[in-house]
Amino acid sequence: MKKTFKKTFMIASAFTLGIAVLTPLQVGATTLETSDSIINVQLEQKISGTIKDIFGDGIDLKGIDGKNYFISFNKFSTEQLEKMNLVVGQEISIEGRMVENYSDFYTFDVYKKDLPQDVTKEDLAKLEIMFNEIKKLEKEATGEVEKEVTEEEFEKKYEEIEIIHEEMYKITKPYILANWQPETFEQYLGGFEFSEKNIVIKENDKKQLQGIYEEWVKLEKSGDEEKANKKYDEFYRILQPYVDELYPPQTFEEYMEGIELDIPSEIIEKLKTLYEDAQKAENDDENMELSEKLWDQFHETFSQFFKPITFEEYMSDYEFEVSEAEKKQLKQLYEEAIALDNENDIEKATEKWEAFYKLLDPYFDASKEILITASKLTINSKVYLSK
Repeated sequence: MKKTFKKTFMIASAFTLGIAVLTPLQVGATTLETSDSIINVQLEQKISGTIKDIFGDGIDLKGIDGKNYFISFNKFSTEQLEKMNLVVGQEISIEGRMVENYSDFYTFDVYKKDLPQDVTKEDLAKLEIMFNEIKKLEKEATGEVEKEVTEEEFEKKYEEIEIIHEEMYKITKPYILANWQPETFEQYLGGFEFSEKNIVIKENDKKQLQGIYEEWVKLEKSGDEEKANKKYDEFYRILQPYVDELYPPQTFEEYMEGIELDIPSEIIEKLKTLYEDAQKAENDDENMELSEKLWDQFHETFSQFFKPITFEEYMSDYEFEVSEAEKKQLKQLYEEAIALDNENDIEKATEKWEAFYKLLDPYFDASKEILITASKLTINSKVYLSK
């Protein structure tokens, strides 16, 4: 039962919940007094360190202060990110503002970057109001998850988010369609790289595909999504056999390559039969339920031969050091929890895992990443400023 921390990013085409990673630090906050009021201002942080990992428009950074940071470059353009040419191991300096959780990186300005340039001010104003309402609902939903509300209550909140998202799409759709420059049929088909695998599409099929593709483009341009989707399905019904040839299903032998487990030969045969039968059923819409049942049997049989990693292997994934006294306690809890898991004593195993993580949680908290949205980057004496 591995405890993991995930980075959840929002993308322009869909709104998803960010995983809250609250930090107790309030570094850089200062208070300005005016004759009318007191204003709390978040100052920019200056951080130097070494890049540990790269995630699209963000990086993990090990600061020279020994702390862990996640730096988002969402304020920078795609062109700037390409010019930065960030590499793991590089030493960089950044300036930026601290945020509370990963979803805070996705601001309206970031969302706006992916919109067509001709969106009117009036529509931008409407979109910003709806965007901020979604952000508000997301924070409420995140809080509700922490309170362990019912699934029904959580889904209701998410339905509200989806309704607003659909309203935003109604505004942006005409602009997106007006600016859409579809690929030609040859360009689209070339993206599959059939020729590299010597897969030749029959002339009759190719002619049909081109006609359907051009009709699909017209329907998409007209905004008739229902008919466009039907046309797209028609296109793929003809293309699917060629795609299957391009990406043939993995054989059982290929699946087992590199897996070193002590499995008896009679079990290997059973696994192979389950694997191949599940694949066959998967290709038939009427047998999807059977396919799921067979895959469950396959994985249940297969999992019996996996040996859990040792406590030492488990702990090697973490950078922090645990005190010797607590390490001894943790090892005992870990091995007891694994043994109870193997006996399928879920209730007692859960108690042991909870005790295990209760001891580890302070170390997780101490090593938690501080989240920074960057506005300035210095790398190899070259300075980049956010747009």
